[in-house]
Amino acid sequence: MADKLRILGIDPGSRLTGFGVLDFKANSPTYVTSGTVQSTDGEFPHRLKIIFESVSQIVTKYQPNVVAIESVFVHRNAGSSLKLGHARSAALCATFNSDVEVFEYSPREIKQAVVGTGAATKKQVQHMVISLLHLEGELSFDAADALATALCHGHQRRLNSQLSYKSATAGMS
Repeated sequence: MADKLRILGIDPGSRLTGFGVLDFKANSPTYVTSGTVQSTDGEFPHRLKIIFESVSQIVTKYQPNVVAIESVFVHRNAGSSLKLGHARSAALCATFNSDVEVFEYSPREIKQAVVGTGAATKKQVQHMVISLLHLEGELSFDAADALATALCHGHQRRLNSQLSYKSATAGMS
């Protein structure tokens, strides 16, 4: 396991894409940065270009080892789901020039990992992210969701590491 792991969490959206960067050292998260890519103006292809270019810049500047992204969930409106899928793809494609691993988590998995229930509200996720990372001040829902995605991966990584260790040592007896 690397000494320090930098995780870029992404909460994709066709108008607002949240991002959050955390460093994990000894399974302890440290806040690096977070924010929201705003792609609210122009036609849809132009908005996708903004997402792609912005995430590319974030990856270049912060050089994550891992990208954790929220998977697409089915909306009641099929058109909204398709647009979300396109925005997610633009964000993912922006990471392909870097040597990063990509992990996907459902909204329910992320909420479960951070709040303790898969049915948590955006406000509950925001509150827990601020609390877990000891942040002060305001945090947008989109940035909080992206940081929650990064936290989810950090917790999942720790759990997988512990399970692998226990499986390896169980075979030694």
